[in-house]
Amino acid sequence: MAAEIHSRPQTSRPVLLNKIEGHSDGVNAAVLIPKEDGVITVSEDRTIRVWLKRDSGQFWPSIYHTVSSPCSCMSYHHDSRRIFIGQDNGAIVEFLISEDFNKMNHVKTYPAHQNRVSDMVFSLESEWVVSTGQDKSVSWMCTESGSMLGRHYFSSWASCLQYDQETQHAFVGDYSGQITLLKLERQTYSIITTLKGHEGSIGALWWDPVQKLLFSGASDHSVIMWDIGGRKGRTLLLQGHHERVQAVRYLQLTRQLLTCSVDGGITVWNMDTQREEAPQWLDSDSCQKCEQPFFWNIKQMWDSRTIGLRQHHCRKCGQAVCAKCSSKRSTFPLMGFEFQVRVCDSCFDTIKEEDRTALATFHEGKHNIAHMDIDPSRGLMVTCGSDRIVKIWDMTQVVGCSLATVFPAR
Repeated sequence: MAAEIHSRPQTSRPVLLNKIEGHSDGVNAAVLIPKEDGVITVSEDRTIRVWLKRDSGQFWPSIYHTVSSPCSCMSYHHDSRRIFIGQDNGAIVEFLISEDFNKMNHVKTYPAHQNRVSDMVFSLESEWVVSTGQDKSVSWMCTESGSMLGRHYFSSWASCLQYDQETQHAFVGDYSGQITLLKLERQTYSIITTLKGHEGSIGALWWDPVQKLLFSGASDHSVIMWDIGGRKGRTLLLQGHHERVQAVRYLQLTRQLLTCSVDGGITVWNMDTQREEAPQWLDSDSCQKCEQPFFWNIKQMWDSRTIGLRQHHCRKCGQAVCAKCSSKRSTFPLMGFEFQVRVCDSCFDTIKEEDRTALATFHEGKHNIAHMDIDPSRGLMVTCGSDRIVKIWDMTQVVGCSLATVFPAR
């Protein structure tokens, strides 16, 4: 069913304000222009477009620029009006946009990768552009000289990137499901650690430099919060999507996390609550409740003359259990389980009704979402994807009235 456009919020859900159509191929990235009624998009159709809202209420392209190769990603710096476009051929192109957003001039072309650029970040403080690519590398280049400063190769395609400008640390997610933390310097680098927790390729990262929190979304349908600043290895698993997660954004002022998936799911997580870490799954050769052997425990099966059982795990305590001892299902939002999951019978009895109260809200974007950007000051969000459509949403009813308090209406 087609999405309906409303002129004002009606309920506590995202309200579709505008749809932008006109691309002939998938839109890989879209960003809202701060303090302007405008959106910048890059697409597989090789176009870079700046859309401004006209008096009619519709968005029309004030800039329509075509490059030599499909546009895979972008990084836009509003104060300097510099925009960096990653391309399918591995190059990054820099442009300068005019103050009236009606003209765009080419500045430099950077030979960053040998294959498609998957993500990038521009740092004005260091005058670096840091990027990842399908050539399994992360590179950092000087935007003043245009020269390559350094490169590091991974064993898998590097899919997404976040960068801490103050400490010059880069977080790189890859197709194997790992996140590598690197310390970048001119001409050199060092690997700090590797974060392992996802069972699928990393689709999106978001770094909050204030609380030192890293958020990752992956093709295993899950989101993980990594407490980097705590230095204790604390992680929170969040499961509230049915498909791979491709966009994440943390709103530090309201302690809310926005995540989007390929099936159009938009989930808003309340992170301003005391959450619990999900337990590590325990190993055992027999059920840790009834002590019946699992099917690989040949000795115990022979001694007890019984057929081995299949192993399962309780999501609340982590114990290895059989199906008979884990016949119940329950949500447990405090551990991030917004959908019903397997729990052992004894843990099920300890879960109170108030423990099942949802800590996330679920919304339907009604289109494939490959990329998302949000402007908290106006409560606006833009989504785009392979269906060639760009949608602009009013999120003020979803992310809470606290936004209106922190950011008064213009």
